Amino acid sequence: MVSKEYLAVILGMGLVTFLPRWLPLVYLTRRSLPSWLVEWLDFIPAAILSAILLPALVTDSAARSIELWRPEFIVAIPTFVFAILTKSLGGTVIVGMVLFGLAEKFLNI
Repeated sequence: MVSKEYLAVILGMGLVTFLPRWLPLVYLTRRSLPSWLVEWLDFIPAAILSAILLPALVTDSAARSIELWRPEFIVAIPTFVFAILTKSLGGTVIVGMVLFGLAEKFLNI
């Protein structure tokens, strides 16, 4: 049986996760944003993705030294080109997975 404390923690975590997403959505749907702000907000997903991916692609996690010719980085280049040309998220994921599988097989990652 689930105790009341566990239920309270689960509900609290749900609220803490839900409210920061829901409140801006409700607040901003009733307002028109300036075009410069909308253009600026369009860059946020790419900036976050770059900040997450780039260190994993070009640095060695143990020594934190830059290695530009890591297999992950080599695979990321054609995947990135495919993403730009097709703008297909699903296709990009599949191409990246296939290329990484091939690199793993032939480059002994």
